[in-house]
Amino acid sequence: MTGFGSPTSRRPNRYAKCMTRPRFAKLPAVQQEKILRVALTEFGSRGFHEASLNRIIDESGISKGSMYYYFEGKGDLFAHVIATELEKLIARLGTFPDLDSGDADHFWKELGGYFLASQLALAKSPQLASILREWESASRSPSFQQSTREMIESRAIPWIVRVVEAGQNVGAIRSDVPNSLLIAVAMGLGQAIDMWLLSQRVEELDLPELTDSIMGMLRGAVGPSA
Repeated sequence: MTGFGSPTSRRPNRYAKCMTRPRFAKLPAVQQEKILRVALTEFGSRGFHEASLNRIIDESGISKGSMYYYFEGKGDLFAHVIATELEKLIARLGTFPDLDSGDADHFWKELGGYFLASQLALAKSPQLASILREWESASRSPSFQQSTREMIESRAIPWIVRVVEAGQNVGAIRSDVPNSLLIAVAMGLGQAIDMWLLSQRVEELDLPELTDSIMGMLRGAVGPSA
């Protein structure tokens, strides 16, 4: 889902760091920010396929050779923009809730609260919401596939593992099936929920009630059997 964090460290994860290309990271911060700001505007206003890498290069004031020195292609740059913007959103959310200090009801309430906060923050980040809607379209790009695979394997899956383990510790998540299956179910349902939310433009006033329903769906899917 679009609410990322770490229940063990209780501080936001650094998604952008896992996506940073070593050569790009050596650029001065001001130049990095300019390239990513131009790319965000281009992707956000035109979509992934209609966005022009040449236009991003020209408006960033760098050469085409330099761009390909920093990124493998448009898909790689797009993935890095997403990671960077998610990093900023996570920073605004602040400390991740302590999920394993209470009972099952506390677990789902805290997880729901964080999810709601992430959706409210996303509503205030229209450019990020716009590029996230392009995720499926961009997935046809090999470089985007590789970059997102790195992000999922290095950050998303470990985070879900920790959430599952915290939930099992307080009896909120079942332990009678393999954790790998629970993770697969959580990821599949979470991705479906994210894509639905991004396509619906849900009103902020409706988000609290919708969040309760979503947490109920997740709880029914991975919670202990009756």
